[in-house]
Amino acid sequence: MQSCVVLPEEEGRRIREIIRGRMRVSYSAMKRAKWNGAILLNGERTTVDVRVRAGDRLELRLPEQKPVYAPEPYALALRIPYEDAALMVVDKPAPLASQSSRRHPHDSLENAVFHTLGCPPDFIYRPVNRLDKGTSGLMVIAKDPHTQDLLQKALHSDQFIREYVALTEGVPSPAEGVIALPIGKAEGATIRREVRPDGQMAVTRYRVLGEREGRGLVRLRLETGRTHQIRVHLAAIGCPVCGDFLYGREWPERFPGRFALHSTYLKLMHPLTGEWVEHSSQAPWEEAGFFRS
Repeated sequence: MQSCVVLPEEEGRRIREIIRGRMRVSYSAMKRAKWNGAILLNGERTTVDVRVRAGDRLELRLPEQKPVYAPEPYALALRIPYEDAALMVVDKPAPLASQSSRRHPHDSLENAVFHTLGCPPDFIYRPVNRLDKGTSGLMVIAKDPHTQDLLQKALHSDQFIREYVALTEGVPSPAEGVIALPIGKAEGATIRREVRPDGQMAVTRYRVLGEREGRGLVRLRLETGRTHQIRVHLAAIGCPVCGDFLYGREWPERFPGRFALHSTYLKLMHPLTGEWVEHSSQAPWEEAGFFRS
């Protein structure tokens, strides 16, 4: 539920102006609320053309779809560098599925968050940026649909910055650059992507931080968010992520069940307060000293 109290300077405006303006609700969400009788003014159902008075209380109550897999507690200790009433930043371990599925109905970040929050009866999982099962690091999870909608709108802008660190087979050259190649689903594949002319344009910025034994330690920033973008782009320039079974080769001795890709830095403008939320996370292989000389 989203709500606000009408300010003196908003007196006389139509409800639709408040919803689309200060409440920053999308047109489709406002329309859905309108047709479902989910817009209330001082506790009574109303329409979007009614004019408001200062002090009026406006509420939107949008029903959400029930998840395919009912949440169940998964007792996993999570590192949560930031949390408030609207969102949380979680440092996801790997290998761990971000969301429950047929293959992972129990062991998922979704169920771990459910357990961490105390198993609330009205729990709905609202991830903003998703990480592959084999990728670790910082993820943002919204606690209400309005916050999720605002964060997803900001996801590929300068109000939501994401950086990753990867260990690569081979060292990208030049040492700093931009990979701008279109990505689409591979022919006959279910999850595999590839660079192809009819794909969606994808842009990844990278910088080599170091190299050792023919491998590179690479920092990357996403400007778009295509499925498997970093993995596909690095493989396309001949430097796949170490341990990547889909686009390179497995390395079970060093990276069992995962690959060497980590969401290491996150900076976002809080959609409700306007303040910056900024956090970093060290990659497991950096912590273990694998890349130290």
